[in-house]
Amino acid sequence: MEITVIASGSTGNAYRISDGQTAVLLDAGIPLKVIQRALNFRVRDLSGCLITHAHGDHVKAAGDLAKAGVNIYTSQGTIDACRLSGHRIKAVRALEEFQVGTFAVLPFDVQHDAPDPLGFLITSRTTGEKLLYFTDTYYIKYRFEGLTHIMGECNYSMDIIEQSVRNGYIPPELVPRLVKSHMSLEHFTDLLKANDLRHVKQIYLLHLSNNNSDADRFKEAVQRLTGTEVYVC
Repeated sequence: MEITVIASGSTGNAYRISDGQTAVLLDAGIPLKVIQRALNFRVRDLSGCLITHAHGDHVKAAGDLAKAGVNIYTSQGTIDACRLSGHRIKAVRALEEFQVGTFAVLPFDVQHDAPDPLGFLITSRTTGEKLLYFTDTYYIKYRFEGLTHIMGECNYSMDIIEQSVRNGYIPPELVPRLVKSHMSLEHFTDLLKANDLRHVKQIYLLHLSNNNSDADRFKEAVQRLTGTEVYVC
């Protein structure tokens, strides 16, 4: 599985994956022109774009990508909230698998303050590799077998948030929303412990908070737990 990080974080998220035959974009939360440059202006080589939810840092370029000829796969809630339309917009439902080129994609429901948000389990029929992709959720209730790659949000740690509140960096009234809509290091490691990691080759930590995370600490904690390659995006 070839994974290219185009953008990650609260200012925008976009990732390209490929199994050598099919290329797919995961989220499109940055301007189309930035995506075009990152893909060497070969946007039409994409077989599709999977959108997790309706917030701008994940969906910003969805409409423009559709106009450029790329199929957009997302939930009906996201389609309605973002007023996406046209024959390139494809509504998908949680736990109903669909195909994008050589990828089998299984959407699943996640926990976030957006209408009908999704994560995606993506399996290549070419390589047999299995990628778990999720972001902007504080918890995942499902368990997965045979994973080879994980790309998931690791936004904050509770002790750093508590320090930020004490130092006046964030108001305490924002904390409940944060912890009920984004995944902490603690919940991320709990997720890892609950899943079969025997075949995992790479783990990507996505969407780290600018103020409430520690990239080196998060990477070291996940590496120590899993013994696999870990990348911070």
